[in-house]
Formats: sequence, structure tokens, C-alpha cells
Amino acid sequence: MILSVKNLNKKYQHQDGLVDALKEISFEIQKGDFVTITGPSGSGKTTLLLSLAGLISISSGEILFENFQVNKANDKQLSDYRMDNIGFVMQNFALVPYLTAMENVMLPLAVQKLKNSQRAARASALLELVGLGNRKTHLPMELSSGQQQRVAIARALVNQPSMILADEPTGNLDPSLSVDILNLLKSINSDKGITVLMVTHNPFAAEYGNLKIKLKNGSLN
Repeated sequence: MILSVKNLNKKYQHQDGLVDALKEISFEIQKGDFVTITGPSGSGKTTLLLSLAGLISISSGEILFENFQVNKANDKQLSDYRMDNIGFVMQNFALVPYLTAMENVMLPLAVQKLKNSQRAARASALLELVGLGNRKTHLPMELSSGQQQRVAIARALVNQPSMILADEPTGNLDPSLSVDILNLLKSINSDKGITVLMVTHNPFAAEYGNLKIKLKNGSLN
């Protein structure tokens, strides 16, 4: 088991009163699972993903990543947890516009004690993996949206994570490009054994998961 969530609750104060964003969420994920998280808008999907990453604090419950208790960790421990274990893929790609594809992929390695040649070799290999070996020196504006998301996936892999958290990774792509990105994530999951947790509103994308988590009004549905 790579991730265990027990009785997770997240409440926050809104101008209209207290909001139960997540209510008594419990599940277990095995290493190598491809997990899809679905539900209507406002059901708590992104809140759950951010909680698992330790980017927002939970109100009660437990998040256990292997032997690391996420909900009890301090900021430094959480930063190390993310750097060592998690790759992020976002809907809007989140690429730095003035950096090349290679430079964007290398960015997370800036804080690691690696030689420049090692950083470049790792980034180059990952761009080859995602089919962009001939686009290494291109800026994001010189790439299609599908290619930009491939760069983002390469960047998510550069720290050699054991888990990828993807928030609507096909949300800004047309259907054919969406299938390409989903197939790429699935191949990374199966070939490299990297656990994938993907938030999606797309029923077709949800079918890629061997484990499906469905939320409604902050609760498991």
C-alpha cells in the first residue's frame, strides 16, 4: 500500500458559514494503481488532491503515504515529501513561458545536488519519452497545447516520483489530444509502475482508472 486515507475531513469558513468540503473520506491505494477521482463541480475533487499533497491542511483524519503521516508533518517535511515522491500535472500546464522545454523540465532539479550535465541528461531522456525529443529548445508558445502538456508530464517525472497527482490534465485539450495524454499517462503508469491519481470530470477519462473514487458534496458516492 502506498497511500492510506482514514476519516478525512476538511472544513473551511466561508462568508455564508462553515463549509464541509470533505466528509469522512477513507480509501487505500496500492502502488501502481491508476486512480480516477470524479464528481460534480464543487464535490471536493481538487481539495482532496491538494490535501494528499500536503498543500492544504485537513481538519481531521489521517493521510499516510507509506510510513509518512502527511497530516502531522511540518512545512519542511512536507516540502521534502513532495520533492521526493510527487509529480504534479495541472490543467493549465503551468510552464514558465520564457524557458525552453528542456529548461522547464529541468526546473524541479534546481534544488537537487546534481551536475548540470546530469540534469540535462535526465530532462533530455524524459522529453524523448514523451515524444518531444525534437522540441527541446522550443518555448511553450512555440508548442501546441498537447505538446505543452507533454512537457509538463516530463517535468512531473524528472524527480523520479513514485506518485503523480494530475488535476484535470486533459481539461484544456480537444478530444483527440486528450486521448494521447491519457494513453501517455497510462503507459507511464504501467511501464514505470508509477501510481497515478487523476482528477477528471470526463467520463471517458475516468474509465482509465483501475480504482475509481467518486465524490458528491464532499462525500464518497
